[in-house]
Amino acid sequence: MKSKKNLLEQVKLLPYFSKDSLFQLGKQLGLADTTLDTYISRFLKNREILQLKKGLYISADFFGKNRSNVSYPFYLANIIRTPSYISSWSALQFYNLTTEVIHTVTSVTRKVTKSYETKAGIFTYQSIKEDLFSNFSLVQGESAGGQSAKFDFYIASPAKALFDLLYFKTHQFRGVRLDDIKVLVEELRIDIEEMNKKERTKFNTMIREYIIDE
Repeated sequence: MKSKKNLLEQVKLLPYFSKDSLFQLGKQLGLADTTLDTYISRFLKNREILQLKKGLYISADFFGKNRSNVSYPFYLANIIRTPSYISSWSALQFYNLTTEVIHTVTSVTRKVTKSYETKAGIFTYQSIKEDLFSNFSLVQGESAGGQSAKFDFYIASPAKALFDLLYFKTHQFRGVRLDDIKVLVEELRIDIEEMNKKERTKFNTMIREYIIDE
């Protein structure tokens, strides 16, 4: 039982961990693989750890201490499905360009579209063409209170976040003309005037190039 408690105390310090890393910790504590499997099942049942996807977990304790830090779920979103970047509604909310309350963390990926409903939140990933998987950067996130972990994450630029939102909303701008864009943005209640001039210019260029090319 002491080894079980020691294992749980160690994972409480980690922002996330895999099943393989649990087995490595278990070996250091002299635990057999079958014992580790039993412990994992009990941790999950007691909600001491939370599953993000098969073989990937976070501790409930770490999550509870950091759930209000927006950097943490964005960081986790990047980890759950790689490569990906935060975009659409989630990024627009991050940049204060919408007043909509967003509960789902929305990302863009080169992989297939997928969603993960977890105890730590809902993470959705929308698939985009290879040549449009661009215009994102690594942002330095806030660190965990009293922890050494730092939650850096990839996120779309404001212009690309809005482009991605419209891209998926209109099914890749199917039947959309340049004149329709302003109306679409207004209907979605995106405060584009709060976007700096450089980003607005970039957004207009992206839209114009894509719609004309198509």
